[in-house]
Amino acid sequence: MQGKHHGEYKVPGGKLVVVDLDVVDGALNGVRVAGDFFLEPDDALDAINGALEGAPADTDARGLAARIDAALPAGAVLFGFSSEAVGITVRRAVADAREWTDFDWQIIHEGPQSPALHMALDEVLTAEVAAGRRPPTLRVWEWDRPAVIIGSFQSLRNEVDPEGAARHGVTVVRRISGGGAMFVEPGNTITYSLCVPNSLVQGLSFEESYAYLDDWVLGALGDMGIRAWYKPLNDIATEAGKIAGAAQKRMVSPVGAARSASARGGGGRGTGGGAVLHHVTMSYDIDAEKMVQVLRIGQEKLSDKGTTSAKKRVDPLRRQTGLPRAEVIARMIASFRARYGGAMGGVSAQELARAEELAAGKFSSREWLTRVP
Repeated sequence: MQGKHHGEYKVPGGKLVVVDLDVVDGALNGVRVAGDFFLEPDDALDAINGALEGAPADTDARGLAARIDAALPAGAVLFGFSSEAVGITVRRAVADAREWTDFDWQIIHEGPQSPALHMALDEVLTAEVAAGRRPPTLRVWEWDRPAVIIGSFQSLRNEVDPEGAARHGVTVVRRISGGGAMFVEPGNTITYSLCVPNSLVQGLSFEESYAYLDDWVLGALGDMGIRAWYKPLNDIATEAGKIAGAAQKRMVSPVGAARSASARGGGGRGTGGGAVLHHVTMSYDIDAEKMVQVLRIGQEKLSDKGTTSAKKRVDPLRRQTGLPRAEVIARMIASFRARYGGAMGGVSAQELARAEELAAGKFSSREWLTRVP
């Protein structure tokens, strides 16, 4: 921890905050905050730097924000960022967090695959990133059949109507991440996974990491004329309604994993050291009648979302963009590459073999599916 540190944090829907600092004898020293935000009056920046100077280096983001708030002059205006955003940036600096552009990203968009294989690929590719054998990866899914994907801790009987699923030919699988059930159909759903090293989200809480990892897609949607935002804990919403839900899973890297050669820079800050799986299911179109026949969507859940009908809970991208699904995906990928780079790639033969083994075993087993009956 001792020595010079640099941290950056792009506020979701806001501006970039940058912090450079030293840590001397366990305290912040020489703190300099910068960014493309707006701040009035000018001397408020000196107040922010002064408030952070000498703070214990292990102070959390909220504690740092409280110091800043207490030091800001009366009437100070922070636009495009907040005192807590500065606190988060300090935490990322102290933790030596990596930035999106520090990595050579790989982007995968292959043909339709089974639900069980998609679950297995998420596990395998994230484990490979955790071990430092694969670069950070954006994988866009294609489905070969209708499916319901339930969260790791959900009750199968409480979430899925088996008669409805059988009647509509819907395959039910359980994923490794938490969260709620998702109903997907080929052509009606856009699903993607981010498999990223833990170093990308260092200094962020779980909730902050959701917003941070969703920010690129908010920009991509904005380029298509959709004003979207992150809605805690794991939704992406517009004025017309929810359009996507996210889920995460954290993985620890094997002991002694080699540092990935795909990470730029030195100082031992590679992709080994664990990884985060962040996957998102977006509604391009939706058959709401079929969905409510397959999922047990209770009135309590609906009322919690402020609606009275499942049809009103999700507003599809098809209606909002007027674009073909393939075009929406192409624009999303182009937006990601414009921000962070990335080469088109694919699942390796070894990764696919391992995923197929897991798909045929773990993810197709009754034991896994009913781990919470």
